[in-house]
Amino acid sequence: MAVLHNDTFLRALLKQPVDYTPVWLMRQAGRYLPEYRATRAKAGSFLELCHNTELATEVTLQPLERFKLDAAILFSDILTVPDAMGLGLHFVEGEGPRFTHPLQHEQDIVHLQVPDMSRLRYVFDAVSSIRQALNGRIPLIGFSGSPFTLACYMVEGGGSRDFRLLKTMLYQRPQLLHKILDINAQTVTAYLNEQIASGAQAVQIFDTWGGILSDAAFQEFDLFYLRQVVSGLQREADGRQVPVIVFTKGGGQWLEQLAALEVDALGVDWTVNLQQARQQVGQRVALQGNLDPLALFGNPESIACEVKRLLAGYGAGSGHVFNLGHGINQFTDPEMVKYVVDEVHRLSVGYHQN
Repeated sequence: MAVLHNDTFLRALLKQPVDYTPVWLMRQAGRYLPEYRATRAKAGSFLELCHNTELATEVTLQPLERFKLDAAILFSDILTVPDAMGLGLHFVEGEGPRFTHPLQHEQDIVHLQVPDMSRLRYVFDAVSSIRQALNGRIPLIGFSGSPFTLACYMVEGGGSRDFRLLKTMLYQRPQLLHKILDINAQTVTAYLNEQIASGAQAVQIFDTWGGILSDAAFQEFDLFYLRQVVSGLQREADGRQVPVIVFTKGGGQWLEQLAALEVDALGVDWTVNLQQARQQVGQRVALQGNLDPLALFGNPESIACEVKRLLAGYGAGSGHVFNLGHGINQFTDPEMVKYVVDEVHRLSVGYHQN
């Protein structure tokens, strides 16, 4: 593999000195970009795009041609994992992901198994291809959904407004949910380790739906399995540490417990006060975030104000990766994205001068 020319992102995750605050954006390769929409049309569907190594590489690199981002993230989807388990992933226009065989009956859950990783070979091939195409330009992030977040989709059969089926199982038949979560944790661990072996230089666990849980349920059904995954991850490759990021949306109240997972960084959503978060856990972990994605619908003046506020909130020194508090909205103007990236680079230099 080529020598890494810009390792600012990796050094920030490890709280090592940097010259500026690095920035990447969740869903930075996606449908807000016209070139992405053109490539997806060429692929035929979202899933076919994910399965096509050449096109997955192409869309991963697309935002890098527009913006001076400090990391690339694998183009894929968290639901590739339950799809490999045989749940039958498909996408319904205007509705999003659906599973043909959701886990709503005990016999289906009892027979759930960790899938053969060869069923996800297309993901690992994409990681290798993207890493080669980057040629040392910036680091590549691999990712997975958390065991609990994956379970939400697997039980509901897709997205949900209230996760009624999932929570019914949680309260009526908790052992069934624990069975799913245990299989998911084993699978996510193997999946991320394969991504690391294929060339991912950092990994992020998207715990998108952790924030729907009560405190007690979070400890039992989410945090426990996050700990299981993190403890099983390969933390070094190519002679370098492989940082691990956990992002629990709506999880600001659990930062202490999440930091105790011995991850390298925590993603925080826009509801979290970055200054308070740093005071709370910043000695132990780096922090990633946390611009409201819809702040990008403001004007340059309001966006610059938000960037300044967040940089000042974290303050001087390393350990901050600038990002959105969740994925970029599909209707975002790419010019506003460029403005944010450039402003972060320009304004953050002053926070890293000795």
